[in-house]
Amino acid sequence: MSEALDELIELLDLEQLEVNLFRGLSPDERMQRVFGGQVAGQALVAAGRTVDGSSMHLHSLHAYFLRPGDPSVPIIYEVDRIRDGKSFTTRRVVGIQHGRAIFNLQASFQIEELGPEHQDPMPDVPDADELPTFNERAQPFLDQFDDDVIAWITRERPIDTRPTETPAWLDPSPRPADQDVWIRANGTLNDDPLLHVCIVAYASDLTILDTAMLPHGFNTTEQQLMVASLDHAMWFHRPFRADEWLLYHQHSQSASGARGIALGEIYRRDGVLAVTVIQEGLMRPMRST
Repeated sequence: MSEALDELIELLDLEQLEVNLFRGLSPDERMQRVFGGQVAGQALVAAGRTVDGSSMHLHSLHAYFLRPGDPSVPIIYEVDRIRDGKSFTTRRVVGIQHGRAIFNLQASFQIEELGPEHQDPMPDVPDADELPTFNERAQPFLDQFDDDVIAWITRERPIDTRPTETPAWLDPSPRPADQDVWIRANGTLNDDPLLHVCIVAYASDLTILDTAMLPHGFNTTEQQLMVASLDHAMWFHRPFRADEWLLYHQHSQSASGARGIALGEIYRRDGVLAVTVIQEGLMRPMRST
């Protein structure tokens, strides 16, 4: 397992302060705000630890990012046990910093049940093993960046991401609002289903909002936009492992009112649709001074 993945797992291993009360930390990085996928993953851990994981499995989450998170102080997660039913269990989690809510998540868990089955087919794209790694993709462009950006590009990452095309932060040329990215944890995970769900929740926030910017040719490294996740929803259809390749197929239907929306479908390598994601995010043009 990579050191970066070890650090992510440690980040998701919340400290329990009291019944329904947990504390999470942020990585020691020079960040202006906490990464949204981290807050979502930690909140899911808090919710999952109040549910019987042997009988109930997460099937959906709906979350709102209310305020930017401060990476210099812990986040307190307060769990509200809204309902414990025979088939469904519901939890609400509020992330708190400086006495104010910064994040709100509602998660629903369900027992395993049988019913009708159908799904969209997985897109026909190059396999992950045929694609360059993150560093290999970036190497031809490194002379365009300063030392701080190069250090960020070449650092070890907890999630191995392999887009099927050159990503917009390397080539901002306008293009259709679609992208396909293979993702997997950068190492082998244990068999805890909640951990795999939380790792994918973390990874689901890495690229989806970028999809809404693709038609407009924005270069994220030049800070042309103020970009932030606003709300995030996921539906978990079928089992998966986060340490095996998953195809993240993403499409943005619309951008307006300084907001963009995007739909993501996460497929197992064998073509099974495992997760559906929808996110709306802020895309506010920066004012020149």
